[in-house]
Amino acid sequence: MTRSSALSISSLQNGTDAILTLGTTGESATMTDDEDNSVVAAVVKQVAGRVPVIAGSGSNSTQTMLTKSLTYQGLGADGLLLITPYYNKSNEEGIYQHFKTVADAVDIPCILYNIPGRCGCGISERNVERLAAHPNIMGIKEASGNVAYAAKIAHLLSDGFRMYSGEDALTVPLMSLGASGTISVWADVQPQLVHDMCRAYLDGDVARARDIQIAGQPLINALFSEVNPIPVKEALAQTGMIEANYRMPLCPMADDTRAALTDALKGAGLLD
Repeated sequence: MTRSSALSISSLQNGTDAILTLGTTGESATMTDDEDNSVVAAVVKQVAGRVPVIAGSGSNSTQTMLTKSLTYQGLGADGLLLITPYYNKSNEEGIYQHFKTVADAVDIPCILYNIPGRCGCGISERNVERLAAHPNIMGIKEASGNVAYAAKIAHLLSDGFRMYSGEDALTVPLMSLGASGTISVWADVQPQLVHDMCRAYLDGDVARARDIQIAGQPLINALFSEVNPIPVKEALAQTGMIEANYRMPLCPMADDTRAALTDALKGAGLLD
């Protein structure tokens, strides 16, 4: 069984509403095309239609992103997560065409991924407005860490275009601006709790959602004390879910941040 399949089982047992595979937390940047395809196929098979499976098909080459997107659609993915073109970046029109090219070609919904801290470029408010009008683009994963940016695009949200938090520390604040939930690193470690936090907010129990968010901050901070996905892999290893293997240039945590992560896991009741 692949790591992704094992985590899919855990997530399904803990209320997760969709499974994302080939995200940054899965080290997709260092995987081969054959490995990517096998992971998508394995997760689709394991989930067996119980919840949607979203595949990260992003690339800084539009043609590569298109090829991957069509391949994952053929393997049974229910949706796609599309990232901005990192490193080469492009201009305003190029970034718009980057997303539109894929959305025009596939038959499954696409989610934009705005994470300028990793990519060196973001999705402008104007491009979000243009892309939100596309019938095959159903949302945005907002991971800029900029609540003001989220507020500026919040007027575009509807049943046909949703926002999902990509910053675990800001999920409830973004939900107050209209986000529908989160695409989360924290949920790899505490899937039921993150599900319950989002569900509480959507059900109108803002106080409970706020309390979960605040109580989770020490663990969230530890999960981002080094570059993702190093700490979350260490956390999953410490809790017995996986072995903490890394592909270069990622490597094991430093002793001090590992110790702080262990303390945070204990504080969250995940370790004795």
